Amino acid sequence: MGLLDYFKQESRSSASIAKERLQIVVSHERSRRHQPDYLPALQQDLMQVIAKYVNIDPDEVSVQLDHDDQRSVLELNICLPKD
Repeated sequence: MGLLDYFKQESRSSASIAKERLQIVVSHERSRRHQPDYLPALQQDLMQVIAKYVNIDPDEVSVQLDHDDQRSVLELNICLPKD
């Protein structure tokens, strides 16, 4: 039986899965806390303009705002289709 147990997947408890999901949600909320209020609207506008020219999947778009001492940098990453 020891050899078969080696190949068997570990079953995770629902509590550990819920804890992991909560950690992801909290992390996401913390990252959004320091962003300006206009950022979601700006992201939506940019996606609408790009969608006029290229078919994009909204799940393949990431927007990030970084700050340093002298400036803020808006980074927009979009996975474009190969066609």
